[in-house]
Amino acid sequence: MKTIIKIAIVMLISPASLLSAQTNQQALPPDIDPMSYSRLPLILKETLDEEGQRIFETINGNDSNVPRIGPPNSSMYSIEAAEPYDVMNQLLRRTILGRQFFEISTLVPAREFNQQYEWTAHEIGAQQAGVDQAVIDVIKYNRPVSGLPEKQAAVIEFGRTMLRGDHQVPSEMFAKMVELFGTQGTIEITMIMGDYTMTAMLLNAVDQHLPPDREALLPMP
Repeated sequence: MKTIIKIAIVMLISPASLLSAQTNQQALPPDIDPMSYSRLPLILKETLDEEGQRIFETINGNDSNVPRIGPPNSSMYSIEAAEPYDVMNQLLRRTILGRQFFEISTLVPAREFNQQYEWTAHEIGAQQAGVDQAVIDVIKYNRPVSGLPEKQAAVIEFGRTMLRGDHQVPSEMFAKMVELFGTQGTIEITMIMGDYTMTAMLLNAVDQHLPPDREALLPMP
Protein backbone atom coordinates (compact mmCIF):
# COMPACT_ATOMS: atom_id res chain seq x y z
CA MET A 1 0.00 0.00 0.00
CA LYS A 2 1.32 3.42 -0.92
CA THR A 3 2.26 5.62 2.00
CA ILE A 4 0.24 8.82 2.04
CA ILE A 5 2.02 11.94 3.21
CA LYS A 6 0.10 14.79 4.77
CA ILE A 7 1.87 18.09 5.35
CA ALA A 8 1.22 19.59 8.77
CA ILE A 9 -0.33 23.02 8.73
CA VAL A 10 0.31 23.87 12.37
CA MET A 11 3.65 23.22 14.05
CA LEU A 12 4.39 23.41 17.75
CA ILE A 13 7.49 25.55 18.10
CA SER A 14 8.92 27.70 20.86
CA PRO A 15 8.59 31.50 20.74
CA ALA A 16 12.38 31.78 20.40
CA SER A 17 12.39 29.44 17.39
CA LEU A 18 9.51 31.34 15.83
CA LEU A 19 11.32 34.66 16.28
CA SER A 20 14.49 33.20 14.75
CA ALA A 21 12.51 31.83 11.79
CA GLN A 22 10.68 35.12 11.27
CA THR A 23 13.93 37.09 11.40
CA ASN A 24 15.64 34.74 8.96
CA GLN A 25 12.63 34.74 6.62
CA GLN A 26 13.27 38.39 5.84
CA ALA A 27 16.50 37.41 4.08
CA LEU A 28 15.09 34.33 2.31
CA PRO A 29 13.49 34.19 -1.15
CA PRO A 30 9.68 34.25 -0.96
CA ASP A 31 9.29 30.57 -1.88
CA ILE A 32 11.62 29.35 0.91
CA ASP A 33 9.99 27.91 4.03
CA PRO A 34 11.44 29.58 7.16
CA MET A 35 11.65 26.29 9.09
CA SER A 36 13.10 23.94 6.44
CA TYR A 37 15.11 26.68 4.64
CA SER A 38 13.97 25.12 1.37
CA ARG A 39 10.98 25.17 -0.99
CA LEU A 40 9.49 22.18 0.84
CA PRO A 41 7.91 22.48 4.31
CA LEU A 42 9.04 20.06 6.99
CA ILE A 43 7.22 16.73 7.02
CA LEU A 44 6.20 15.89 10.58
CA LYS A 45 6.28 12.28 11.74
CA GLU A 46 2.82 12.53 13.24
CA THR A 47 1.32 13.27 9.82
CA LEU A 48 2.51 9.95 8.35
CA ASP A 49 0.86 6.54 8.42
CA GLU A 50 2.44 3.64 10.31
CA GLU A 51 4.83 2.65 7.52
CA GLY A 52 5.75 6.27 6.91
CA GLN A 53 6.56 6.73 10.59
CA ARG A 54 8.79 3.65 10.51
CA ILE A 55 10.71 5.10 7.55
CA PHE A 56 10.85 8.51 9.24
CA GLU A 57 12.44 6.96 12.33
CA THR A 58 14.89 4.92 10.25
CA ILE A 59 16.15 8.12 8.65
CA ASN A 60 15.78 10.62 11.50
CA GLY A 61 15.73 8.56 14.70
CA ASN A 62 12.74 8.18 16.98
CA ASP A 63 13.33 11.11 19.32
CA SER A 64 11.79 13.87 17.24
CA ASN A 65 8.64 14.70 15.33
CA VAL A 66 10.66 16.94 13.01
CA PRO A 67 13.03 15.62 10.30
CA ARG A 68 16.58 16.75 9.79
CA ILE A 69 16.66 19.58 7.28
CA GLY A 70 18.41 19.06 3.96
CA PRO A 71 18.31 15.73 2.13
CA PRO A 72 16.22 13.84 4.75
CA ASN A 73 13.28 16.25 4.65
CA SER A 74 13.40 16.58 0.86
CA SER A 75 13.72 12.87 0.10
CA MET A 76 10.76 12.00 2.33
CA TYR A 77 8.45 13.66 -0.20
CA SER A 78 9.04 10.38 -2.06
CA ILE A 79 9.01 8.42 1.16
CA GLU A 80 9.22 4.90 -0.25
CA ALA A 81 12.37 5.86 -2.18
CA ALA A 82 13.77 7.81 0.78
CA GLU A 83 14.63 4.70 2.79
CA PRO A 84 16.89 2.93 0.23
CA TYR A 85 18.38 6.32 -0.64
CA ASP A 86 19.37 6.79 3.01
CA VAL A 87 20.55 3.18 3.38
CA MET A 88 22.83 3.50 0.34
CA ASN A 89 24.28 6.72 1.70
CA GLN A 90 25.04 5.13 5.06
CA LEU A 91 26.66 2.09 3.40
CA LEU A 92 28.84 4.29 1.22
CA ARG A 93 30.22 5.92 4.36
CA ARG A 94 31.68 2.54 5.38
CA THR A 95 33.59 1.51 2.25
CA ILE A 96 37.18 0.30 2.03
CA LEU A 97 38.25 3.81 1.06
CA GLY A 98 38.30 5.33 4.53
CA ARG A 99 36.80 8.61 5.60
CA GLN A 100 39.27 10.95 3.89
CA PHE A 101 38.62 9.62 0.40
CA PHE A 102 34.91 9.40 1.12
CA GLU A 103 34.87 13.13 1.93
CA ILE A 104 37.01 14.06 -1.08
CA SER A 105 34.58 12.10 -3.25
CA THR A 106 31.63 14.07 -1.86
CA LEU A 107 33.29 17.44 -2.40
CA VAL A 108 33.87 17.05 -6.13
CA PRO A 109 30.17 16.81 -7.11
CA ALA A 110 29.21 19.40 -4.49
CA ARG A 111 31.59 21.82 -6.20
CA GLU A 112 30.58 20.88 -9.73
CA PHE A 113 26.92 21.59 -8.89
CA ASN A 114 27.71 24.68 -6.77
CA GLN A 115 25.73 23.11 -3.91
CA GLN A 116 26.36 25.28 -0.88
CA TYR A 117 24.54 23.15 1.72
CA GLU A 118 26.29 19.95 0.64
CA TRP A 119 29.69 21.59 0.28
CA THR A 120 29.60 23.31 3.67
CA ALA A 121 28.70 20.10 5.50
CA HIS A 122 31.39 18.08 3.76
CA GLU A 123 34.19 20.63 3.89
CA ILE A 124 33.77 20.48 7.65
CA GLY A 125 33.60 16.68 7.41
CA ALA A 126 36.77 16.60 5.32
CA GLN A 127 38.62 18.79 7.81
CA GLN A 128 37.51 16.56 10.67
CA ALA A 129 38.69 13.51 8.71
CA GLY A 130 42.14 15.03 8.32
CA VAL A 131 42.01 15.98 4.64
CA ASP A 132 44.68 18.58 3.96
CA GLN A 133 43.19 22.03 3.37
CA ALA A 134 45.30 22.30 0.22
CA VAL A 135 43.34 19.37 -1.25
CA ILE A 136 40.02 20.93 -0.23
CA ASP A 137 41.02 24.26 -1.74
CA VAL A 138 41.98 22.71 -5.09
CA ILE A 139 38.40 21.48 -5.36
CA LYS A 140 36.83 24.60 -3.85
CA TYR A 141 38.63 27.05 -6.12
CA ASN A 142 38.72 24.77 -9.19
CA ARG A 143 42.51 24.73 -9.30
CA PRO A 144 44.77 22.28 -11.14
CA VAL A 145 45.72 19.19 -9.17
CA SER A 146 49.43 19.56 -9.80
CA GLY A 147 51.37 19.36 -6.55
CA LEU A 148 48.79 17.22 -4.74
CA PRO A 149 49.52 13.65 -3.60
CA GLU A 150 48.90 11.14 -6.39
CA LYS A 151 45.79 9.50 -4.95
CA GLN A 152 44.02 12.73 -4.04
CA ALA A 153 44.82 14.21 -7.45
CA ALA A 154 43.54 11.10 -9.22
CA VAL A 155 40.18 11.16 -7.41
CA ILE A 156 39.62 14.84 -8.20
CA GLU A 157 40.49 14.42 -11.87
CA PHE A 158 38.35 11.28 -12.10
CA GLY A 159 35.34 13.10 -10.69
CA ARG A 160 35.82 16.19 -12.83
CA THR A 161 36.06 14.01 -15.93
CA MET A 162 32.80 12.20 -15.15
CA LEU A 163 30.93 15.41 -14.35
CA ARG A 164 32.19 17.62 -17.19
CA GLY A 165 32.26 17.58 -20.97
CA ASP A 166 31.14 14.31 -22.52
CA HIS A 167 31.29 12.54 -19.12
CA GLN A 168 33.40 9.71 -20.53
CA VAL A 169 36.33 8.21 -18.59
CA PRO A 170 39.38 7.38 -20.74
CA SER A 171 40.80 3.87 -20.47
CA GLU A 172 44.08 5.15 -19.10
CA MET A 173 42.39 7.10 -16.33
CA PHE A 174 40.26 4.12 -15.28
CA ALA A 175 43.32 1.85 -15.27
CA LYS A 176 45.18 4.34 -13.08
CA MET A 177 42.29 4.48 -10.63
CA VAL A 178 42.23 0.68 -10.39
CA GLU A 179 46.00 0.66 -9.86
CA LEU A 180 45.66 3.16 -6.99
CA PHE A 181 42.39 2.02 -5.37
CA GLY A 182 41.63 -1.44 -6.73
CA THR A 183 38.47 -2.34 -8.63
CA GLN A 184 36.26 -2.18 -5.54
CA GLY A 185 37.65 1.16 -4.43
CA THR A 186 37.24 2.66 -7.90
CA ILE A 187 33.62 1.56 -8.10
CA GLU A 188 32.94 2.84 -4.59
CA ILE A 189 34.40 6.24 -5.45
CA THR A 190 32.15 6.31 -8.51
CA MET A 191 29.10 5.38 -6.43
CA ILE A 192 29.87 8.01 -3.78
CA MET A 193 30.18 10.67 -6.45
CA GLY A 194 26.95 9.47 -8.05
CA ASP A 195 25.15 9.55 -4.70
CA TYR A 196 26.31 13.07 -3.96
CA THR A 197 25.54 14.20 -7.50
CA MET A 198 21.94 13.05 -6.91
CA THR A 199 21.91 14.83 -3.55
CA ALA A 200 23.28 18.03 -5.09
CA MET A 201 20.56 17.94 -7.73
CA LEU A 202 17.90 17.35 -5.07
CA LEU A 203 19.12 20.23 -2.93
CA ASN A 204 19.45 22.56 -5.91
CA ALA A 205 15.90 21.70 -7.03
CA VAL A 206 14.44 22.66 -3.65
CA ASP A 207 16.87 25.60 -3.25
CA GLN A 208 18.11 24.37 0.11
CA HIS A 209 19.58 27.20 2.19
CA LEU A 210 21.86 26.96 5.19
CA PRO A 211 20.38 27.74 8.60
CA PRO A 212 21.35 31.24 9.77
CA ASP A 213 23.81 29.90 12.35
CA ARG A 214 25.97 28.11 9.75
CA GLU A 215 28.67 29.90 7.77
CA ALA A 216 28.63 29.31 4.00
CA LEU A 217 32.02 27.93 2.97
CA LEU A 218 31.65 27.60 -0.80
CA PRO A 219 32.33 30.69 -2.95
CA MET A 220 29.42 30.95 -5.36
CA PRO A 221 29.64 32.19 -8.97
